[in-house]
Amino acid sequence: MFLETLAGASFRIAGEIGALLLAGSALAGLLVEGAAPHFWRAYLVGFAYFLSLSLGALFFVLLQHLTRSAWSVVLRRLAEGIAANMGLLAILSVPLLLFGLRSLYPWADETLAAHDPLVRAKSAYLNVPFFWVRWAVYFAVWTLTARWFLNRSVEQDRSGDVDLTLRMERASAPAMVLFAFTTTFAAFDLLMSRDPHWYSTIYGIYFFAGGVLGFLALLVAAACVTQRAGRMQRMITAEHYHDLGKLLFAFTVFWAYIAFSQYMLIWYADIPEETGWYLKRQSETWAWVSLALLVGHFFVPFLALLSRVPKRRKKMLVQVALWILAMHAIDLYYLAVPDSGVPALPPHPFYFTVFLGMAGLSVAAAGRCFRTRSLVPEKDPRLQESIAFENA
Repeated sequence: MFLETLAGASFRIAGEIGALLLAGSALAGLLVEGAAPHFWRAYLVGFAYFLSLSLGALFFVLLQHLTRSAWSVVLRRLAEGIAANMGLLAILSVPLLLFGLRSLYPWADETLAAHDPLVRAKSAYLNVPFFWVRWAVYFAVWTLTARWFLNRSVEQDRSGDVDLTLRMERASAPAMVLFAFTTTFAAFDLLMSRDPHWYSTIYGIYFFAGGVLGFLALLVAAACVTQRAGRMQRMITAEHYHDLGKLLFAFTVFWAYIAFSQYMLIWYADIPEETGWYLKRQSETWAWVSLALLVGHFFVPFLALLSRVPKRRKKMLVQVALWILAMHAIDLYYLAVPDSGVPALPPHPFYFTVFLGMAGLSVAAAGRCFRTRSLVPEKDPRLQESIAFENA
């Protein structure tokens, strides 16, 4: 009971600090001359980061049901809780959609669109009302899907009805199709349309790969924190960490493959309107960010996870997971921020205050989700198989 009270207080404090940091950053962005563009870029990076993690969690939940996986049952409720943060993210999207569009997206400026033939040609898709409609659809799909799977899982905790597992498995296939379409177009809208002259058909997969990789790292960290708090100590074993380590390794390689494929195709074609996007990211201080991603987002975790040993040692795996989470933040900074005359280093303080503000709110929302729910699907028919799981 003491631990539950302490955890509840910690989540509440995290939420209060997060709200204060976010509100203070917004106030500074409004009052300090020339600070508004920095605030909105920082807001976009933070929003994209936590959205990508919740999307990664939703993908994990759908995938486990789709493949009828048993090993992951003890971890699935943590993923369901992180995916359930979609409601909070929908609220956080409102300031961005109502007040940040003109600062972040050139196509939202009607005057510019009228004098730019390429932007004008895309105006049927890139216009503010249709942008709002699309985001309403995205969040409706994500929020309803996350809540439906969480509610069915919790309902099974009470009833033990095996048919609920079958219902979730049948629903996972169409839900995965909706997830694929909405996530791809959300990546186009949120990040790629920052430069309306540039496009990449592989961009949605790049965003997806980074989000899933970031979520898997978060799941490792969340499982470790849960066990340090005295929960699920005999349920989550070295075998589960081993499988999470293998998934981290796989998605590290997948992210690198997609990043290289996009870069290689654009470099090989050498079309000016396509290469300009990379030119900005290879000039001045942004070149250091590109190099940091090459080394830190691929080579470091690749080498760290290549062996079997770190996958089975929780402390080592958590260190790699925290590193990946940091690299994922840098990756989204690299995707979202570069504009003409915007240096990469040093980053504006808003990137830290806004990020920590959203982190505090996200932690509080996840804690509230688990306040009245078990941390494990108690009556899932595969629970005992998951607890006894061993790698071959």
